[in-house]
Amino acid sequence: MLEKIDSRYKNWIVDLKQKIQQSQIKAAIKVNSALIELYWDLGKEIASREFENSYGSGFFKQLSADLRAEFPQIKGFSERNLKYCKTFYLFYNQEVIIRQQVVADFKYDQSENRQQLVADFENENFSQKLFIIPWGHHVTLITKCKTSKEAYFYINKTIENGWSRVVLLNMLSANLIESQGKAITNFSKTLPDHDSELVKQTLKDPYFFDFLNLSEIYKENELESALVDNISKFLIELGSGFAFVGKQVEITVSDKSFFIDLLFYHIKLKRYVVIELKAGNFQPEFAGKLNFYVTAVDKQMRDEADNATIGLLICKEKDEIIAEYSLTDLHKPLGISSYEFQKILPENFKSHLPSIEMVEEELKKLENKSNLRDS
Repeated sequence: MLEKIDSRYKNWIVDLKQKIQQSQIKAAIKVNSALIELYWDLGKEIASREFENSYGSGFFKQLSADLRAEFPQIKGFSERNLKYCKTFYLFYNQEVIIRQQVVADFKYDQSENRQQLVADFENENFSQKLFIIPWGHHVTLITKCKTSKEAYFYINKTIENGWSRVVLLNMLSANLIESQGKAITNFSKTLPDHDSELVKQTLKDPYFFDFLNLSEIYKENELESALVDNISKFLIELGSGFAFVGKQVEITVSDKSFFIDLLFYHIKLKRYVVIELKAGNFQPEFAGKLNFYVTAVDKQMRDEADNATIGLLICKEKDEIIAEYSLTDLHKPLGISSYEFQKILPENFKSHLPSIEMVEEELKKLENKSNLRDS
C-alpha cells in the first residue's frame, strides 16, 4: 500500500480508468458491429436466393433449424429474427445503392455543387452508423419507421444522444421527426445565418410531457415543479446538449427582482436558454416578458465566450399567426412552442374502464357474499 498518494498518481489513475473504459466501449461497439454485419449478410443472402419461393412458408422454419443445428452456441437464428434480417437488408439496401452510385457518378466531377454532395454523403459515414446501434434498436426502427429516411433520422439521434431502446420508442411514439425544428421563431432575423437553422433544430413543437402526473386544473408553478422533479426525463425531451441551471432564477433590474421559470445552458451551442412556462394559451404579452428576461441574462450572466441567449416559451396552446406577429419586431432570438400530455390509454379503451360507481357496486356484492358465509 502506498502511504502517500500524490496528485500525479491520482491523475494517472483517472487517465487509466478513462482509457480502460474507452477500450471497453470500443470493444463493445466492435462486437456489436460484427453482429449487425452478420445479420446484414444473412439478410442479403436470404433476399438474393429463391429458396423462399421454393419452400414457401416453411422456409424460415427449416433455415432456423439448420443454422441452430450447425451453430448451437450462437443466438439469433430464430424464425422471427431471420425474417427481421431479411427486412433489415431490404429496408436499407436501396439507400446504400443510391449513395454508392452518387459517389461513383460524381467523384470526378469538379463542380462545386457536385463535390459538396459527395462530401456530404461521405461525411455521414452511413455504413458505420448503420452498424453502431444495437440490433434491438434496428428491429424497432424497421418495424416502426415507414421509410429509410425516417430511420436515418432516428439512427443519428440515437448515436448523438445515446438513447436506450425505451427512449427510442418514446421518441418514435412522440413523432420527433415531425416536431423537431417546428417551433415558431424569429431566429432568421435575430441570429447569423450559420446559427439560425442550427439553433432552430434544437427546439421542438410540441413537447410531450407524458411523464408528468398533474390534476386537470394546474398552475404554472405546479407544472414547473413537476418538470424539475422529473428533470432527467425533461432533459431527454428537450434533447441533447441541455444542462439545467436552475428554476425561479432571480435577476435584479433597477432594484426590482424578477424570476425566470427555468434556466438552461446549451453546451454544444454555448448559450443560455431561458424557458418560460404557461399553463394556458399563448398571449402576445408573453413574448415581451420573455424578451426582457433574455436581455437581462445577456447583460448580467452571459460571458464573452457565450453566444447570444435564446428564449423559449412553452404554452398549452397557441395561435400560430398571433405567435408570429408577436415575434416580428422583437430583437432577441425567441421561440414559441406548445406542450401536450400524451394519452397513455386510447380513447376507445376508456369506455371499457369501470366507473367508481361500478367498482363500489362490485365491492358491496363481495361484502354481502362474505357476510352470508360468516352467518
